[in-house]
Amino acid sequence: MREAGVAVIVGVHGIGKYDYFQEAGSAAGAAEAMRVKWDRYLHAALGGGGTGHYFSEIAYFSHLLRDGGARRRSLAAMDDSAQQVLLEWARNRGLGEQVTGALRTFTGWLLTRLDARSTAFAELFAPEMAAYLTDAARRERCRQAVAETVRRNHPKVVIAHSLGSVVTYETLWANPDLRIELLITLGSPLGMRNVVFERLLPAPINGRGERPPGVARWVNIADKDDIAAIPAGLGGCFTGVDAEELVNLDWIDFHTAEKYLGCPALDPHLRPFLA
Repeated sequence: MREAGVAVIVGVHGIGKYDYFQEAGSAAGAAEAMRVKWDRYLHAALGGGGTGHYFSEIAYFSHLLRDGGARRRSLAAMDDSAQQVLLEWARNRGLGEQVTGALRTFTGWLLTRLDARSTAFAELFAPEMAAYLTDAARRERCRQAVAETVRRNHPKVVIAHSLGSVVTYETLWANPDLRIELLITLGSPLGMRNVVFERLLPAPINGRGERPPGVARWVNIADKDDIAAIPAGLGGCFTGVDAEELVNLDWIDFHTAEKYLGCPALDPHLRPFLA
């Protein structure tokens, strides 16, 4: 039983979390291993007082985006849908605006332009984002996993990182019975043009998305160097973003859940739920 006064928070993870499934051997085991880490990260950010038990559960879906046993693929081996995501992501970053011709030709060129951190990110981001956005069955299973976790835990707060913010946004729209007091998106690519934004369900109207109806308050936090959060601010794309925080986490380690959950910017938004 949870201690009185401790907020119920559900987390939704981002890209690159399939290794948790491989190590635990199950989605439940992966979710629990991640929950323990996320509690530790957030505990440090909130000053280390109290029990340090904040997350009731992490909604885990990474295994639903992978074929059995598949591991990280190189950029050159990506399928066409992943390469298309990579192309548009690179354009959002200011790379490749003049590129024409075959996707594979572009991929080879892009490899020469990216630094190590961007290459590693792209190898995770493009295939997983493409799998979610272009495979209707996988997309629905991911949304079901998030919806079931939220429904089971009745959280006041949902904290969604990276790709998890996309899955969460669509899940909350698809399940208007799910009511939460605070949605926090971290390092979110929700506003990324020609990759995510135009493909969202429901589709934006007249170039604007909208806060899901079951969400009372929406806070978005992004690192200024996060190459997934393009644009960093979501207020220009979505109606109903109540607060935006542009932070400076780490010029190299700019997108991890550890850095975001350890960020002091979370504190004032979460404190009302921790009393």
